Amino acid sequence: QVQLVESGGGLVQPGGSLRLSCAASGTFFSINDMAWYRQAPGKERELVAAITSGGSANYADSVKGRFTISGDSAKNTVYLQMNSLKPEDTAVYYCNANIRPTRYVSMDYWGKGTLVTVSS
Repeated sequence: QVQLVESGGGLVQPGGSLRLSCAASGTFFSINDMAWYRQAPGKERELVAAITSGGSANYADSVKGRFTISGDSAKNTVYLQMNSLKPEDTAVYYCNANIRPTRYVSMDYWGKGTLVTVSS
């Protein structure tokens, strides 16, 4: 069974940095794309950043220039480096991955989320 486990959330002051990690575990054929989403209180879940298996990345306009997504294929892990954090970045951050559990099937998987709070 495939699982995504996030880590790295916490409380940080405005202007600070955090790095989130998400590791995929279990038995699967390959990982296609991985992404980070976030959901703030009272708001819908939104895409923050995504990265393809080839390393191409895209970002939400609100985080461009501040956040960087990267992956380590050997560790089946995706990272989100968050710099110059703002109070409006406060949210639960979710890892998402499109994974092939077998060669001919692909599925979306979600982590349970990690809370990031930006506050003084």
